Amino acid sequence: MTAPTPPVLPDARLAAGAARLAARHTGRFSTETVRALIADSYTQLAATARVSTHLVVLAERWTAERLDALDHLRKRPGGRMPRVLFVCSHNAGRSQLAAALLTHRAADLVQVSSAGTTPAATVEPFVTQVLTEAGVDPSGAFPKPLTDEAVRAADIVVTMGCGDACPIVPGPRYLDWPVPDPRGAPIAIVRQIRDDIDAHITDLLNSLPTT
Repeated sequence: MTAPTPPVLPDARLAAGAARLAARHTGRFSTETVRALIADSYTQLAATARVSTHLVVLAERWTAERLDALDHLRKRPGGRMPRVLFVCSHNAGRSQLAAALLTHRAADLVQVSSAGTTPAATVEPFVTQVLTEAGVDPSGAFPKPLTDEAVRAADIVVTMGCGDACPIVPGPRYLDWPVPDPRGAPIAIVRQIRDDIDAHITDLLNSLPTT
């Protein structure tokens, strides 16, 4: 039998990242699956990127998140950590604030991810600033597209202004937080949006059975 042909990677540097991820998921995902996913992640991120300097690193990071989501789907509900997905239009403001704040407050209680229905090229600069002011590390934030596995793997999907663009699938608990878009807003307003989201996160944490 002829061995399957490995997927062609759009950037040769992705091979090292694919090898690292395949080693981490030995016995769960094949090398071919990992290479195909990292190629898709790179291609999707490149579609909206303004510069390609860090695309290889971001593609590996996002692929790791996507593989974790797929692995999450395989586990029995009672034997896995709850997974929360934040979705807004551009994944540059509200959903990034929410994901960073929840990760900061409850990293040992939940798995957190975020996505955008039409992702922007970069995170809003004031979003990074107000997170830093709150003692939250914003360095891992970057806009990424909403994928099918992200929605299906979520136990809780929080939508923030993306309306019907977020698909509804059986299983997750859906919440909608009516929070203003920080895009183009002055820093004082972005701070208020951050604090409003943090209040919603307090309510969310209080509703989780693991808290």
